[in-house]
Amino acid sequence: MTDLEFVTEQRRMLHQHPETSMQEYRTTEYIIEFLQQMEIPFERPLETGAVAHLSGNSDRTIAFRADIDALPIQEENDVPYRSTEDHAMHACGHDGHTAALMLFAKRCKALHDAGELKHNVIFIFQPSEETAAGANQLIDAWQPEEEIEAVFGVHMMPNEDEGKVVLRDGEITASATEFRFYVDGRSAHVAAKHEGVSAIETLLHLTTQLTQLQHFHLNGLNRNIIHIGNLNAGEAINTVASRGYLEGTIRTYEMTDLEAIKERMETLARTATELFSSKVEVTFNEGYPPVMNADALRPSVEAALTAIYINIIDSEKPYLFGEDFSFYNRIAPSYFIFFGSRNEEKGFTSSLHTSTFDFDEAVLVKVADYYEALMEEL
Repeated sequence: MTDLEFVTEQRRMLHQHPETSMQEYRTTEYIIEFLQQMEIPFERPLETGAVAHLSGNSDRTIAFRADIDALPIQEENDVPYRSTEDHAMHACGHDGHTAALMLFAKRCKALHDAGELKHNVIFIFQPSEETAAGANQLIDAWQPEEEIEAVFGVHMMPNEDEGKVVLRDGEITASATEFRFYVDGRSAHVAAKHEGVSAIETLLHLTTQLTQLQHFHLNGLNRNIIHIGNLNAGEAINTVASRGYLEGTIRTYEMTDLEAIKERMETLARTATELFSSKVEVTFNEGYPPVMNADALRPSVEAALTAIYINIIDSEKPYLFGEDFSFYNRIAPSYFIFFGSRNEEKGFTSSLHTSTFDFDEAVLVKVADYYEALMEEL
């Protein structure tokens, strides 16, 4: 079986049987069956996911991570390997990340058995990247036996063509922070609506003001997202709404902008309370910090990509989505890059997190090549 046949088989099996965050039980069993067949030692710090290890010829330990969870999306691709699960799909490429790491593990095992594996290698098959910060949970539950020198990870990127890789020192993805506004008004019959305090009126004011934050209160040269994803209020068609709720997400790569946004939201909550006589409260759930690529790892990353003939794109600005690979900085310097997967000739042009996202598995062989080249450069 060629490398391309191997990753294609693994990726398509995973793609047909997706499982969402913290529900990756069959996916975990599939990975463990592979590790057992390869006779690669592993452990399970969490109920889902696995961490495998091979000893090399030095006292240095390098870790590589793949995320294994899918998204709650109904697939619309008409392909033989489309998802068999209702409202579950690998729409972010995690099936590919996993298959590529499996190929790399297979190669490392062959080197290990031949006495040629240069360093100790850790293979992290991590659950729940999309929600609940699986990386953070895994790090809390896992006790590595040795000090890890560096952690590497990749992501599919359909915005760039195959054969290209996007990298950036420092921040390469944004922080992700959730916000929630709770509005407590006073109910009344519509015939005496002046006796009530409408939560809807308050919410209309809040939504207008929130959508103006970027335009009026933040540096226009910086990219920020202040997104309202859910809004609801009211109890009956003929009553004044007594309660309202609004929630959304903040994506930014400038921590000063994040603080400015949060301060402004707190001000909005206070002033809305005074303007509309509602009780307004805002809360924040700190999500994923920005992924911070270690400058010291850049030379090795660049040399490895050059060795496998990949064109490097050095991004001036980070991407504005969250990624829990950021938590691996807790245990070691890390570096995260994006492999271009766009192929217009084959129709692979859909964005991440869409019902038609797909890619050519040949990209995954290049990911394994990159990992292998990294081991030689470190």
